[in-house]
Amino acid sequence: MDFRLKVFYTVALRLNFTKAATELYISQPAVSKHIQELEETYKTKLFERNGSKIALTPAGEILLKHTKNIFEIYREIDFDMSSFINERQGLLRLGASTTIAQYLISPVLARFHQKQKDIKVNLLNGNTEQIENALINKEIEIGIVEGQSKNQSIKYIPFLKDELVLVCNINNPFAKKNEVSVEDLKAMKFITRERGSGTLEVIEFALKQIGFRITDLQIEMQLGSTESIKSYLLNSDCFAFMSIHAVDKELKNNELMVLDVENLSVERYFYIITLLGKTDSLSELFIQNISSYYNLGL
Repeated sequence: MDFRLKVFYTVALRLNFTKAATELYISQPAVSKHIQELEETYKTKLFERNGSKIALTPAGEILLKHTKNIFEIYREIDFDMSSFINERQGLLRLGASTTIAQYLISPVLARFHQKQKDIKVNLLNGNTEQIENALINKEIEIGIVEGQSKNQSIKYIPFLKDELVLVCNINNPFAKKNEVSVEDLKAMKFITRERGSGTLEVIEFALKQIGFRITDLQIEMQLGSTESIKSYLLNSDCFAFMSIHAVDKELKNNELMVLDVENLSVERYFYIITLLGKTDSLSELFIQNISSYYNLGL
């Protein structure tokens, strides 16, 4: 593999020569030299430079597309050829949305590593929209997400059932109630995830089914992670709809509690996502591992 392409690929993803140099364990002048050689080879500029900022030129965009395809082929070659010597090797780039990355994926990764010690796994964390975009851009091979946006180029495999519950501080005045009405929701102040979050998407859909809109809620703040939402709830009288998997520890410690909402049940599936029509041996091996761990028939 031409190392210059690896340098180009890293710079193209980071859009920063210094960060690329750090990631590749080479000097910044070496990064600049490799890029310059590629530009001389193809007789065209690959990056526009504006002070400290860089951006891909149209030629750079084309080269990035081909480089992604080349690296994908090399990754598959490494794994498939290693199987002939009973030493499976390779790199699996995995993406997981926030709730899954924080509360579900670690034991699966640990078990996979125990069985396949020579396979390196890189985990990308983001919201559902970010993970889907990474898959489409071939930055990862597999994603596990909380929502299903129905992107036509993505295959969605139902993976695990989840329930979103209304959560508040144990000392919240509403905590004395076992159940609240839909009308009660209008009097509550909510903390929600950001736009692009699979959790927010599912909540919006569930509320719509009972004639309620997300804009009917008093949104005090939008936060970018589940952990920050839980911390906010522990220090306020606000409410949030959260995955039951995410609040297990706080419920056991009597720090947070679940309130039932009359006539509202918010269930969803987590999905394993791959590019439609695109399969490879390493990705299939990982999916089989997930299936075995959770006793699923994927």
